Amino acid sequence: MAEPVWEVLPPDAPSRPEPPNDPFGRRARLAAAFAVAAVSDVLSVWLTFAPPVQWGLDVATALLLFLTLGRQWAILPALVAEAIPGLALMPAWVLVVGSIAIWGSVKPLGRR
Repeated sequence: MAEPVWEVLPPDAPSRPEPPNDPFGRRARLAAAFAVAAVSDVLSVWLTFAPPVQWGLDVATALLLFLTLGRQWAILPALVAEAIPGLALMPAWVLVVGSIAIWGSVKPLGRR
């Protein structure tokens, strides 16, 4: 009687799920996020001497960016940077949206 032959095959690659039906494309969402970020950074320069109003603007900007871009945790450091008086003059919102546009979302080190 012949012995069975065993083959070690690589695991089947999981099929990629279909991307969700996104009525607004990635480019449209990024363009809207850049517009929100730019308007917020320009208004932030003029509201430097009214910190409570500037903080409200920053919280509203963070909420709008969360709604536009989804759960991107890179938005939270920009919110903290905007709360620091000296750093508020830097265009943090535009830089964060730009980094999300270039590198995508922040992933843990093990999931690259």
